[in-house]
Amino acid sequence: MERGNQTGAGNFILLGFSDDPDLQSLPFGLLHSMYLVTVLGNLPIILATVSDSHLHKPMYFFLSNLSLADIGFTSTIIPKSLRNIQTQSKVLTFADCISQICFFFVSVPGQFV
Repeated sequence: MERGNQTGAGNFILLGFSDDPDLQSLPFGLLHSMYLVTVLGNLPIILATVSDSHLHKPMYFFLSNLSLADIGFTSTIIPKSLRNIQTQSKVLTFADCISQICFFFVSVPGQFV
């Protein structure tokens, strides 16, 4: 007889800030506004660097990569958090967790070496 962990849990339970639906609008609004600021602030940097030939220099290349990394990192976690807050769901499946981790590490290669 083998001994070991025999659990088959496939879900994680996320504990939120509050169970009160009236208080869920504050974290949702804060996360949503921070996500919009992140994407709308970094997107013009990327577009300006790509579209203007005078900005094809190493400094601007690294700035656009940093902006892309910022968008990639926030886009892997924040949308799922917003959906969970909106739907009052506290379940994160194992597949969702693994896919978030993979997208988090793949979004900017070389950052975690």
